[in-house]
Amino acid sequence: MTAGGAAGSVRVDRLLVCLRFARTRSAALSLIETRALRRNRKHVLRGSEQVRIGDVLTIAMGQQVRVIELLSLPERRGPPVEARSHYREVDGSGLDPKGQNTIGASPPVPGVLSGDSEDRF
Repeated sequence: MTAGGAAGSVRVDRLLVCLRFARTRSAALSLIETRALRRNRKHVLRGSEQVRIGDVLTIAMGQQVRVIELLSLPERRGPPVEARSHYREVDGSGLDPKGQNTIGASPPVPGVLSGDSEDRF
């Protein structure tokens, strides 16, 4: 895979590993299955979903919620400094740390897909 990729996209589970948010693709899939990951405000439903430069990912990790914007696509999993060069943290200074659970992981609801009106804010 090149920095731009042939189609300019990469699987979200692979991206989480390359950016060091997960150690393995299995751990990345676990984040997805617990609905702890959103892409452009919509829950990610499968690890095979494609992400592109400019997409905004919201990742709920424990008590912390991280919001990042993709600046480039990594070629491989590299050192932490290299991984951080591919994204920027979106300013979360205005967020209430106690109130972030509303944008974090939510329990799965049978029959609700990312395009349904019930899945939107």
